[in-house]
Amino acid sequence: MTILRVLIVEDEPLIAMLLAEVITEMGHDICAMESTEATAVAAALRTKPDLMIVDAGLGEGSGVKAVEEILLNGFVPHIFVSGDDLSDVTLSPDAVVLQKPFREKDLVRAIERVAMPSKQLIGE
Repeated sequence: MTILRVLIVEDEPLIAMLLAEVITEMGHDICAMESTEATAVAAALRTKPDLMIVDAGLGEGSGVKAVEEILLNGFVPHIFVSGDDLSDVTLSPDAVVLQKPFREKDLVRAIERVAMPSKQLIGE
């Protein structure tokens, strides 16, 4: 299994900690946890993550805009998590969206889908 370096961008501390727990239980590393658009962009440039899990709506700024800016420096697989309907938001074609609340197995599948696309899941 490839160990991924994951950037978590989430402004709710409890949700950020739960995401980090699931990701580390999967065997991956958390390279940074940020809560604002500006710090997310800076962290991505500094840590060069293999995967980003980003809350679409942040208290300070936008997770969607943060990802758009980060992607200007090269593609990074990403998953948006949101409690809001994102149907009116323009996202990259490679984006995966998990609606909050979601189940742990949904997060695991999303990570496998975006970060390990060559891996075929049995039954899919």
